[in-house]
Amino acid sequence: MSGVAVQDRLEEYRTELTGYCYRMLGSAFEAEDAVQDTMVRAWRSIDSFEGRSSLRSWLYRIATNVCLDALNAGNRRARPMDLTAPTPVAQARLNARPELTWLEPVPDGRVLPSVADPAETAVSRETVRLAFMAALQHLPPKQRAVLILREVLAWKASEVAELLGTSVASVNSALQRARATLAESAPADTAVADPLDEEQKQLLERYVAAFEGYDMEALTALLHEDATLSMPPYDLWLQGHDDIVGWMLGVGEVCRGSRLVPVVANGTPAFAHYHPDPEGGFSPWALMVIEIVDGKVSGITSFLDVKRWFPLFDLPDRLEA
Repeated sequence: MSGVAVQDRLEEYRTELTGYCYRMLGSAFEAEDAVQDTMVRAWRSIDSFEGRSSLRSWLYRIATNVCLDALNAGNRRARPMDLTAPTPVAQARLNARPELTWLEPVPDGRVLPSVADPAETAVSRETVRLAFMAALQHLPPKQRAVLILREVLAWKASEVAELLGTSVASVNSALQRARATLAESAPADTAVADPLDEEQKQLLERYVAAFEGYDMEALTALLHEDATLSMPPYDLWLQGHDDIVGWMLGVGEVCRGSRLVPVVANGTPAFAHYHPDPEGGFSPWALMVIEIVDGKVSGITSFLDVKRWFPLFDLPDRLEA
Protein backbone atom coordinates (compact mmCIF):
# COMPACT_ATOMS: atom_id res chain seq x y z
CA MET A 1 0.00 0.00 0.00
CA SER A 2 1.39 3.44 -0.92
CA GLY A 3 2.11 6.06 1.71
CA VAL A 4 -0.81 8.20 0.56
CA ALA A 5 -3.17 5.20 0.65
CA VAL A 6 -2.03 4.33 4.20
CA GLN A 7 -2.57 7.90 5.33
CA ASP A 8 -6.05 7.97 3.78
CA ARG A 9 -6.98 4.70 5.54
CA LEU A 10 -5.77 6.04 8.88
CA GLU A 11 -7.61 9.35 8.41
CA GLU A 12 -10.93 7.50 8.04
CA TYR A 13 -10.79 6.80 11.78
CA ARG A 14 -9.70 10.25 13.01
CA THR A 15 -13.12 11.54 14.17
CA GLU A 16 -14.19 8.40 16.04
CA LEU A 17 -10.76 8.07 17.63
CA THR A 18 -10.94 11.71 18.73
CA GLY A 19 -14.32 10.96 20.31
CA TYR A 20 -12.84 7.99 22.15
CA CYS A 21 -9.81 9.96 23.37
CA TYR A 22 -12.02 12.90 24.38
CA ARG A 23 -14.18 10.64 26.55
CA MET A 24 -11.01 9.18 28.08
CA LEU A 25 -9.20 12.49 28.68
CA GLY A 26 -11.94 15.13 29.08
CA SER A 27 -10.02 17.64 26.97
CA ALA A 28 -10.66 18.49 23.33
CA PHE A 29 -7.04 19.57 22.79
CA GLU A 30 -5.50 16.61 24.61
CA ALA A 31 -7.76 14.28 22.60
CA GLU A 32 -6.56 15.76 19.30
CA ASP A 33 -2.94 15.48 20.47
CA ALA A 34 -3.53 11.85 21.50
CA VAL A 35 -5.02 10.99 18.11
CA GLN A 36 -2.14 12.69 16.31
CA ASP A 37 0.29 10.65 18.43
CA THR A 38 -1.74 7.52 17.57
CA MET A 39 -1.55 8.29 13.84
CA VAL A 40 2.20 8.89 13.96
CA ARG A 41 2.79 5.63 15.88
CA ALA A 42 0.55 3.73 13.44
CA TRP A 43 2.31 5.25 10.42
CA ARG A 44 5.73 4.34 11.77
CA SER A 45 4.78 0.75 12.56
CA ILE A 46 2.37 -0.01 9.71
CA ASP A 47 4.82 -2.56 8.31
CA SER A 48 4.53 -4.56 11.54
CA PHE A 49 0.71 -4.55 11.40
CA GLU A 50 0.05 -8.18 10.58
CA GLY A 51 -3.68 -7.98 10.04
CA ARG A 52 -4.53 -10.42 12.84
CA SER A 53 -7.03 -7.81 14.02
CA SER A 54 -8.79 -5.13 12.00
CA LEU A 55 -7.01 -1.85 11.32
CA ARG A 56 -9.66 -0.16 13.49
CA SER A 57 -8.97 -2.45 16.48
CA TRP A 58 -5.23 -1.90 16.06
CA LEU A 59 -5.67 1.89 16.06
CA TYR A 60 -7.88 1.72 19.16
CA ARG A 61 -5.20 -0.33 20.92
CA ILE A 62 -2.60 2.33 20.16
CA ALA A 63 -4.97 5.16 21.17
CA THR A 64 -5.85 3.39 24.43
CA ASN A 65 -2.18 3.09 25.35
CA VAL A 66 -1.60 6.77 24.54
CA CYS A 67 -4.55 7.77 26.75
CA LEU A 68 -3.59 5.45 29.62
CA ASP A 69 -0.07 6.90 29.58
CA ALA A 70 -1.53 10.41 29.78
CA LEU A 71 -3.97 9.47 32.56
CA ASN A 72 -1.29 7.71 34.59
CA ALA A 73 0.23 11.14 35.00
CA GLY A 74 -2.78 11.74 37.26
CA ASN A 75 -4.68 14.44 35.40
CA ARG A 76 -8.39 13.99 36.06
CA ARG A 77 -10.62 16.73 34.66
CA ALA A 78 -13.47 18.20 36.72
CA ARG A 79 -16.34 20.66 36.77
CA PRO A 80 -16.53 23.37 39.46
CA MET A 81 -19.27 21.42 41.27
CA ASP A 82 -16.90 18.44 41.57
CA LEU A 83 -14.40 20.52 43.55
CA THR A 84 -16.26 22.88 45.88
CA ALA A 85 -19.65 23.51 47.44
CA PRO A 86 -21.95 26.16 45.92
CA THR A 87 -21.16 29.65 47.11
CA PRO A 88 -23.83 32.11 48.32
CA VAL A 89 -23.72 35.11 46.00
CA ALA A 90 -22.87 37.46 48.89
CA GLN A 91 -19.62 35.52 49.46
CA ALA A 92 -18.76 34.93 45.79
CA ARG A 93 -15.10 35.33 44.85
CA LEU A 94 -13.48 34.54 41.52
CA ASN A 95 -10.62 32.12 42.08
CA ALA A 96 -9.07 30.78 38.86
CA ARG A 97 -7.51 27.31 38.68
CA PRO A 98 -5.07 26.04 36.02
CA GLU A 99 -6.44 24.97 32.62
CA LEU A 100 -5.65 21.27 33.21
CA THR A 101 -8.15 21.27 36.12
CA TRP A 102 -11.18 21.61 33.90
CA LEU A 103 -13.38 19.34 31.84
CA GLU A 104 -13.41 21.00 28.42
CA PRO A 105 -16.19 21.56 25.87
CA VAL A 106 -15.98 20.14 22.35
CA PRO A 107 -17.84 20.67 19.06
CA ASP A 108 -19.86 17.60 18.04
CA GLY A 109 -18.23 17.52 14.60
CA ARG A 110 -14.80 16.90 16.13
CA VAL A 111 -15.82 13.80 18.07
CA LEU A 112 -19.01 12.32 16.58
CA PRO A 113 -18.81 10.69 13.14
CA SER A 114 -21.66 11.88 10.93
CA VAL A 115 -24.48 9.35 10.57
CA ALA A 116 -27.74 9.52 8.63
CA ASP A 117 -29.93 8.14 11.42
CA PRO A 118 -31.16 10.90 13.83
CA ALA A 119 -31.74 8.28 16.58
CA GLU A 120 -28.10 7.16 16.31
CA THR A 121 -26.97 10.80 16.43
CA ALA A 122 -28.99 11.32 19.62
CA VAL A 123 -27.39 8.25 21.27
CA SER A 124 -23.91 9.48 20.32
CA ARG A 125 -24.66 12.93 21.73
CA GLU A 126 -25.75 11.36 25.03
CA THR A 127 -22.21 10.10 25.60
CA VAL A 128 -20.40 13.44 25.26
CA ARG A 129 -22.75 15.46 27.49
CA LEU A 130 -20.92 17.40 30.22
CA ALA A 131 -22.78 15.47 32.94
CA PHE A 132 -21.78 12.09 31.46
CA MET A 133 -18.20 13.24 30.82
CA ALA A 134 -17.89 14.45 34.43
CA ALA A 135 -19.13 11.07 35.68
CA LEU A 136 -16.55 9.23 33.53
CA GLN A 137 -13.78 11.24 35.22
CA HIS A 138 -14.54 9.45 38.51
CA LEU A 139 -13.44 6.11 37.00
CA PRO A 140 -9.87 4.78 37.15
CA PRO A 141 -8.28 4.86 33.66
CA LYS A 142 -8.67 1.17 32.75
CA GLN A 143 -12.26 1.01 34.00
CA ARG A 144 -12.97 4.14 31.99
CA ALA A 145 -11.57 2.49 28.84
CA VAL A 146 -13.61 -0.67 29.44
CA LEU A 147 -16.85 1.21 30.05
CA ILE A 148 -16.42 3.41 26.95
CA LEU A 149 -15.48 0.48 24.70
CA ARG A 150 -18.25 -1.80 25.98
CA GLU A 151 -21.16 0.55 26.65
CA VAL A 152 -20.53 3.54 24.37
CA LEU A 153 -18.86 1.90 21.38
CA ALA A 154 -20.57 -1.52 21.82
CA TRP A 155 -17.44 -3.67 21.58
CA LYS A 156 -17.71 -7.30 22.68
CA ALA A 157 -16.02 -8.30 25.94
CA SER A 158 -13.68 -10.59 23.97
CA GLU A 159 -12.64 -7.68 21.69
CA VAL A 160 -11.92 -5.44 24.67
CA ALA A 161 -9.96 -8.22 26.37
CA GLU A 162 -7.81 -8.64 23.26
CA LEU A 163 -7.27 -4.88 22.98
CA LEU A 164 -6.20 -4.57 26.64
CA GLY A 165 -4.24 -7.83 26.67
CA THR A 166 -6.34 -9.28 29.48
CA SER A 167 -9.11 -11.85 30.06
CA VAL A 168 -12.84 -11.60 29.40
CA ALA A 169 -13.42 -12.19 33.13
CA SER A 170 -11.19 -9.23 33.94
CA VAL A 171 -13.05 -7.02 31.44
CA ASN A 172 -16.43 -8.03 32.88
CA SER A 173 -15.20 -7.37 36.41
CA ALA A 174 -13.90 -3.91 35.44
CA LEU A 175 -17.19 -3.09 33.73
CA GLN A 176 -19.15 -4.14 36.83
CA ARG A 177 -17.01 -1.92 39.07
CA ALA A 178 -17.31 1.00 36.62
CA ARG A 179 -21.10 0.68 36.51
CA ALA A 180 -21.25 0.62 40.32
CA THR A 181 -19.15 3.80 40.56
CA LEU A 182 -21.31 5.57 37.99
CA ALA A 183 -24.45 4.50 39.85
CA GLU A 184 -23.14 6.25 42.99
CA SER A 185 -22.82 9.57 41.15
CA ALA A 186 -25.30 9.03 38.33
CA PRO A 187 -25.03 11.75 35.69
CA ALA A 188 -28.09 14.00 35.39
CA ASP A 189 -30.35 13.02 32.51
CA THR A 190 -29.87 16.23 30.54
CA ALA A 191 -31.44 16.67 27.11
CA VAL A 192 -29.39 16.48 23.93
CA ALA A 193 -29.67 19.12 21.21
CA ASP A 194 -32.61 18.33 18.96
CA PRO A 195 -33.58 20.90 16.30
CA LEU A 196 -36.75 18.89 15.66
CA ASP A 197 -37.94 19.22 19.27
CA GLU A 198 -40.37 22.14 19.20
CA GLU A 199 -40.51 22.44 23.00
CA GLN A 200 -36.71 22.68 23.24
CA LYS A 201 -36.60 25.19 20.40
CA GLN A 202 -39.14 27.43 22.15
CA LEU A 203 -37.29 27.16 25.48
CA LEU A 204 -34.03 28.25 23.85
CA GLU A 205 -35.73 31.13 22.02
CA ARG A 206 -37.20 32.33 25.32
CA TYR A 207 -33.78 31.95 26.97
CA VAL A 208 -32.11 34.10 24.30
CA ALA A 209 -34.83 36.76 24.58
CA ALA A 210 -34.54 36.82 28.40
CA PHE A 211 -30.72 36.93 28.41
CA GLU A 212 -30.29 39.47 25.64
CA GLY A 213 -33.07 41.61 27.16
CA TYR A 214 -31.55 41.06 30.63
CA ASP A 215 -35.04 40.26 31.89
CA MET A 216 -34.38 38.46 35.17
CA GLU A 217 -38.04 37.66 35.81
CA ALA A 218 -38.33 35.94 32.42
CA LEU A 219 -34.99 34.16 32.97
CA THR A 220 -36.03 32.91 36.41
CA ALA A 221 -39.17 31.38 34.89
CA LEU A 222 -36.97 29.23 32.63
CA LEU A 223 -34.63 27.96 35.38
CA HIS A 224 -35.03 24.97 37.67
CA GLU A 225 -35.15 26.01 41.31
CA ASP A 226 -31.77 24.36 41.90
CA ALA A 227 -30.21 25.41 38.55
CA THR A 228 -26.46 25.99 38.57
CA LEU A 229 -24.21 28.65 37.05
CA SER A 230 -20.47 28.01 36.68
CA MET A 231 -17.66 29.82 34.88
CA PRO A 232 -14.46 27.82 34.31
CA PRO A 233 -11.57 28.59 34.80
CA TYR A 234 -13.05 29.95 38.06
CA ASP A 235 -13.99 27.36 40.67
CA LEU A 236 -16.95 29.45 41.85
CA TRP A 237 -20.40 28.03 41.16
CA LEU A 238 -23.81 29.27 42.17
CA GLN A 239 -27.02 27.35 42.74
CA GLY A 240 -30.65 28.46 42.75
CA HIS A 241 -32.66 31.32 41.26
CA ASP A 242 -31.78 33.92 43.86
CA ASP A 243 -28.01 33.48 43.72
CA ILE A 244 -27.89 33.27 39.92
CA VAL A 245 -29.99 36.41 39.50
CA GLY A 246 -28.05 38.10 42.31
CA TRP A 247 -24.81 37.40 40.46
CA MET A 248 -26.18 38.61 37.13
CA LEU A 249 -27.41 41.86 38.67
CA GLY A 250 -24.12 42.32 40.55
CA VAL A 251 -20.74 41.31 39.09
CA GLY A 252 -22.50 39.86 36.04
CA GLU A 253 -24.16 43.18 35.22
CA VAL A 254 -21.38 43.72 32.63
CA CYS A 255 -23.23 41.14 30.48
CA ARG A 256 -26.23 43.41 29.99
CA GLY A 257 -26.74 44.06 26.27
CA SER A 258 -24.93 40.86 25.17
CA ARG A 259 -25.71 38.82 22.06
CA LEU A 260 -26.02 35.02 21.89
CA VAL A 261 -25.27 32.96 18.76
CA PRO A 262 -26.56 29.35 18.82
CA VAL A 263 -24.10 26.45 18.51
CA VAL A 264 -23.97 22.85 19.74
CA ALA A 265 -21.36 21.70 22.26
CA ASN A 266 -21.06 18.28 23.89
CA GLY A 267 -24.24 17.14 22.19
CA THR A 268 -26.28 19.84 23.92
CA PRO A 269 -27.54 23.33 23.08
CA ALA A 270 -24.96 26.07 23.54
CA PHE A 271 -24.35 29.70 22.67
CA ALA A 272 -21.41 31.84 21.70
CA HIS A 273 -21.80 34.74 24.13
CA TYR A 274 -20.64 38.08 22.74
CA HIS A 275 -20.19 41.06 25.01
CA PRO A 276 -20.82 44.74 24.13
CA ASP A 277 -17.51 46.24 23.00
CA PRO A 278 -16.86 49.88 24.06
CA GLU A 279 -15.41 50.47 20.59
CA GLY A 280 -18.59 49.21 18.90
CA GLY A 281 -20.01 45.81 18.02
CA PHE A 282 -19.58 42.77 20.23
CA SER A 283 -16.50 40.81 21.31
CA PRO A 284 -16.23 37.16 22.50
CA TRP A 285 -17.02 36.62 26.17
CA ALA A 286 -17.88 32.95 26.77
CA LEU A 287 -18.95 29.65 25.30
CA MET A 288 -22.21 29.06 27.18
CA VAL A 289 -23.31 25.41 27.41
CA ILE A 290 -26.94 24.92 28.42
CA GLU A 291 -28.20 21.82 30.25
CA ILE A 292 -31.92 21.08 30.15
CA VAL A 293 -33.89 18.72 32.40
CA ASP A 294 -37.67 18.26 32.11
CA GLY A 295 -38.13 21.29 29.87
CA LYS A 296 -36.26 23.79 32.07
CA VAL A 297 -32.67 25.03 32.21
CA SER A 298 -30.82 23.08 34.90
CA GLY A 299 -27.29 24.29 34.26
CA ILE A 300 -25.40 27.14 32.59
CA THR A 301 -21.67 26.60 32.12
CA SER A 302 -19.87 29.62 30.70
CA PHE A 303 -16.39 28.63 29.51
CA LEU A 304 -14.55 31.94 29.60
CA ASP A 305 -11.28 31.11 27.80
CA VAL A 306 -12.59 32.37 24.47
CA LYS A 307 -9.15 32.49 22.83
CA ARG A 308 -9.22 28.69 22.97
CA TRP A 309 -12.92 27.96 22.46
CA PHE A 310 -14.04 30.34 19.73
CA PRO A 311 -11.46 29.16 17.13
CA LEU A 312 -12.22 25.51 18.04
CA PHE A 313 -15.89 26.13 17.27
CA ASP A 314 -15.11 28.19 14.13
CA LEU A 315 -16.80 31.23 15.65
CA PRO A 316 -16.17 34.81 14.45
CA ASP A 317 -13.87 36.89 16.64
CA ARG A 318 -16.43 39.73 16.77
CA LEU A 319 -19.98 40.65 15.80
CA GLU A 320 -20.86 43.93 14.20
CA ALA A 321 -23.49 46.11 15.85
